[in-house]
Amino acid sequence: MSQHVPVLTFFNNKGGVGKTSLIYHLAWMYASLRKRVVVADLDPQVNLTAAFLTEERIEEIWDSKQKGATVYRCVKPLTGVGDIAEPILQHITQDLYLIAGDVALSSYEDCLSGEWRIGDNNLYRPMRILSSFWQVMQKASEKVQADIVLVDIGPNLGAINRSVLIATDYVVIPLGADLFSLQGLKNLGPTLTEWKETWNDRLNRWRRSSDCEEYAEFELPQGRMQPIGYLCQQHSVRLDRPVKAYDKWIKRIPRVYREAVLNQNDSEQVEPEQDMYRLATIKHYRSLIPMAQEHRKPVFNLTPADGAIGSHAGAVRDARTDFELLAKKIAAKIDMNL
Repeated sequence: MSQHVPVLTFFNNKGGVGKTSLIYHLAWMYASLRKRVVVADLDPQVNLTAAFLTEERIEEIWDSKQKGATVYRCVKPLTGVGDIAEPILQHITQDLYLIAGDVALSSYEDCLSGEWRIGDNNLYRPMRILSSFWQVMQKASEKVQADIVLVDIGPNLGAINRSVLIATDYVVIPLGADLFSLQGLKNLGPTLTEWKETWNDRLNRWRRSSDCEEYAEFELPQGRMQPIGYLCQQHSVRLDRPVKAYDKWIKRIPRVYREAVLNQNDSEQVEPEQDMYRLATIKHYRSLIPMAQEHRKPVFNLTPADGAIGSHAGAVRDARTDFELLAKKIAAKIDMNL
C-alpha cells in the first residue's frame, strides 16, 4: 500500500443537508469522466448503499455474513483476535465500486471508543483498530486501482466518525441554508482541529515506540483532514437565487466557515457569490429526484424513456453541467487530473 489513494469525506454533524445524494451523484460523475471511484458507506443508516443497490441485493449481502462483504464485515474480526478482512466490492458500473454499508457497524463504536483511551504500551493493536477504516479503503482501492475514495458518514461526532476523519485527506462540508447547519458548522471546525491534533500526538507516540520498529511495514493515515470548501443545499430556487427566507443564512456562511473551520478570526465579510470556499450551491431538482431513485441512476443520466421529457429534459442537461463543474472544481482542489 505504498501508493495511497486520496480519501474525500463529506461531513456535517447536522443531518438533512443532501449529503448522501451529493456523494451518489459525484461518484457517478467521476466515473463518467473516467476516474475510477470507490465509494465507502460508513454511515450505519446505509442510505448511500440503498441508493446504489436494491433491497434484495442488500439483504443477500447482509444474510451471507461473508467476511469482507460490508465495511462492518471487514473490521469485525478486530473485535476479537482476528485481523481486517479483504473488502469485497460491489461493481456498480464501469469505474464505480461500492464498499457496502451495514447497520451492524454501529456496534463497532464501543470498540473504537475504548482504543482512544489507551496508554503508551502495546500500541500496535489499538492503532490497527483506530486506522481500520483507512486500511479497508486503501485495500479496496488497491484491488481496482482507484483514483479516489468518496466517503459518506453519519451526522454525529462519535467514535466511528472520528476514525473515519483520521483516514481522510480532504473534507467537504455540505450545508443547508438554515440556523441548524450554521450551528453545526460552528461545532465542526473545532472538533476537526481537536481530532487532528490528537491523532498527530498518537502518530508521534507510535514513531517513538518499540512497536513501530517491530511492525516497520505497518502504514498509518496522516490524518490530514484538509477542508477544501463547503456546499450549500438550496431547498428552493427562484430565478437561480435563494428565496428570501434562506438568503440571510447563506450570507452568514462565509464568515462562519472562516472563523470555525479555518480559524481566521479577523475575517472580513465576503458575499457568497464571491466566496472562494463555496464549491457550489446544489439545486433542488424537485420531481427529478424520485424519478432518478425509481430508475436507480443519477439525475443527469435520466432519459426520455425514464420520463425525462419537456422541461425535465432541460433540467437533466443542467444537472449534468452543474455536477461536472463541481466534480472538476473539487478535482482541482485535491490535485486530481481530469
